[in-house]
Amino acid sequence: MAEIGYIALALAFGACIYSIIAFIFGARGEHPRLLASARRSILAVSALVTISAAVLLTALVTHNFQIEYVALYTSSDLSLPYLISALWAGNAGSLLFWGWLLSLFAAVVVLKKQAQGRKLVPYASAVIMVIQAFFLLLLLFAQNPFHKLPFVPAEGVGLNPLLENPGMIIHPPMLLGGYAVFAIPFAFAIAALITKRLDYEWISAIKKWVLLGWLLLGIGNIIGAWWAYVELGWGGYWAWDPVENAGLMPWLVATAFLHSIMLQRRKGMFKLWSMVLIILAFILTIFGTFITRSGILVSVHTFGETAVGPAFLAFLIIIFLGSLTLLFYRRRDLKDEAGIGALVSREGTFLINNLLLVGATFVIFLGTIFRSDKTFFNQVAVPIFLAVILLLGICILIAWRRPPIKKLRLNLLWPAVVALIVVIALVIAGIRQWYALVAFCLCGFAISAVLSQWFRDVLARHRVKAENYLKAFISLVRSNKSRYGGYIVHIAIVLIAIGVVGSSVYDVETEAVLAPGESMTINDYSLTYEGLDWYSTPSKMVVTAEVSVYRGNRFISMLSPEVYFHPNFEQPVTEVAIRSTLIEDLYVILAGWEPVDSADLSKGYIAAFSAKVNPLVAWIWLGGGVFLLGGLLAFWPERRK
Repeated sequence: MAEIGYIALALAFGACIYSIIAFIFGARGEHPRLLASARRSILAVSALVTISAAVLLTALVTHNFQIEYVALYTSSDLSLPYLISALWAGNAGSLLFWGWLLSLFAAVVVLKKQAQGRKLVPYASAVIMVIQAFFLLLLLFAQNPFHKLPFVPAEGVGLNPLLENPGMIIHPPMLLGGYAVFAIPFAFAIAALITKRLDYEWISAIKKWVLLGWLLLGIGNIIGAWWAYVELGWGGYWAWDPVENAGLMPWLVATAFLHSIMLQRRKGMFKLWSMVLIILAFILTIFGTFITRSGILVSVHTFGETAVGPAFLAFLIIIFLGSLTLLFYRRRDLKDEAGIGALVSREGTFLINNLLLVGATFVIFLGTIFRSDKTFFNQVAVPIFLAVILLLGICILIAWRRPPIKKLRLNLLWPAVVALIVVIALVIAGIRQWYALVAFCLCGFAISAVLSQWFRDVLARHRVKAENYLKAFISLVRSNKSRYGGYIVHIAIVLIAIGVVGSSVYDVETEAVLAPGESMTINDYSLTYEGLDWYSTPSKMVVTAEVSVYRGNRFISMLSPEVYFHPNFEQPVTEVAIRSTLIEDLYVILAGWEPVDSADLSKGYIAAFSAKVNPLVAWIWLGGGVFLLGGLLAFWPERRK
C-alpha cells in the first residue's frame, strides 16, 4: 500500500513538470492541442495526489503501523474522527494534505468555464503547477509520508493528547485550506504581470478565490483561539504565538486587498497596491509555513526543526525576488487612472484603513521574527486595531470624492450619540479605565454606524419600491450580497473586539488549596470542593474534581475540571471546566492534589485550584459565528441577470 502512495506522488510530479512546459509553450505558440494536453495533465496530477492522500488515510484508519507516519500519530484505541485528523497532525501528512488541496483547486481552475481571465488561465496554471511541484518534491525527498519501518510495531504512539479536541478536526484544515487557496490568486497575479493584462480582468477572475481563502483563514483563526481557550488551561485564547501570527498576517493583508479592489473596480485606483497585496498574502503563507517547520521559532504549535525548513526558505526567497522583479518591470502599466480627491472621502478612509492593516501586519511580522513578548504586541498592534474599528464605522457613512460636510455631519450624528451613551452607561456602571472606555466607545460607534447605514438603505428602498420594510431588507441583501455580507462581517469584527476588550481588561484570577468541603470565592462566586475521583479508559487515566458553584446561597452549577495521563506522553493534559454566559465565563483548573493523610487515603485529597472570571469571552465566539454568516453571504454567487 505504501508503495502505491509513493509511486502516485512520483507520477504526479512527472505530470506536473509536463503540464508546466506544455502550458508555457502552448500559450506562447497558441497551440490548442498542447494546451488541452496540459489541462489533462493537471487533472492527472489531481487524481494521482488524491490517490496518494487516500492511501495514507486508509493506512491511518486501518492501523497500518509499519508506515512510520501511522505509527507516530495514531493508536488502535483512537476514535475515527481523530484517526482522520491524524492526516494533518504531522509534518509529512500536513504537507500531503496541503498539496492535495492545491491539486483540487488547480483542477477547478482548468475545468471552470470562466468568462473573465480566460487568457490568463494557461500562465496561471503553469505557476500553480510550479508550486505543486515544490510540494511534491518535498514529499518525495524530504518528508515522505509513506516511509516504512523495518518492523511492524504492536501499537502506535498515538495522537498528542492536546490534539484530541474537536478543534483538531476543523482548525488545521481551515488554515491549510486558506494557505492553499491563496496560491490561486497569486498565480493569476503573476500571469497578469507576465501577459500585461493588468486591467480589472485578473481581479474578476480571483475575487471569489480570495474571499474563500480569507474566510477559511478567518474561521480557522477563531476556532484556533477557541481551541487554545478550552484546551491549554491558561485561561486565554490568543498569546501572539508565532504560529498564531502566521495565520493572522495573510488574513490582514487579504482584508486590505478586498478593500483595495473596490477602489480599483470603481475608480481605477490602487492597481499597484492591489497587486502587491495579493502577492504579499501568498508570500506570508509561505513565511508562516517556514517558521512552523524550520525550528527557528519555538511554539507549542510548531513541528520543530525539520528537513523542509531550508527548502521553504529558498522557495520564499525565489518567489519574493521573482515577484519583485515582475512588479518593477510592469510598474508603469500599473498607474492609477485617478487620484484620491481628499482624505475626507471614502477613498481616503479606504487608503488609511489599508495602511493600518498593512502596518499592523508589519508590526506583527517584526514582533514575530524578533520574538517579542505580549506587551510589545498589545502596546503597538492593539492601538492600530482600535483605529481600524473607528474607520470601519466612518468608511460606511462617508461618501465618495468630496462629501458634503452637512450630510457627513448628519450621518455621523447618531453613531456619535450612541457612542456617547455607551460611555455614560459604562461610567455609571463603575468602569473607569480610560482605555476600556475608549475601546467600547469606538465599538459602539462602529456597530451603530453599520446599522444606521443599513437602516437608511432599507428606508430608501421602501420609498422607491413601495415595499414593506421586511421585504425591502430581504431584497437589498439578495441584490447585493457582497455589500451586505461585508456589513455583517463588520458587525462581527466589532463583536469580537468587545469580547477581547472585556476579557483582557476585566479578567480576575485567584488560586486556592482546598480540602473536601472547603470553599474559595472569586467575584460573587463561591466554589466548594466536593471531592476527587479517578477512572481509566483504554487510552488514559483521568483525575476529576467535583466543584459546586454558588452565587450567594443559590446553587448554579457543578463543574468538573480534569487532568489526563497518557502512557505514551509524559506531560499530563489539563481539561478545564467552563461555565459560560454572554456576561462572563467562570473558568476552573485543577492544578494539583495530594492525600489528606498518606497513610489513610479514605480521608480524601487536598486539591489546588486556579479560577478565573473572564468577562464577555462568549462575544468572541458569537462574533465568529456572525463572521461566518457574513463571509458566506459575501461569497455566495450572485443570481444571473
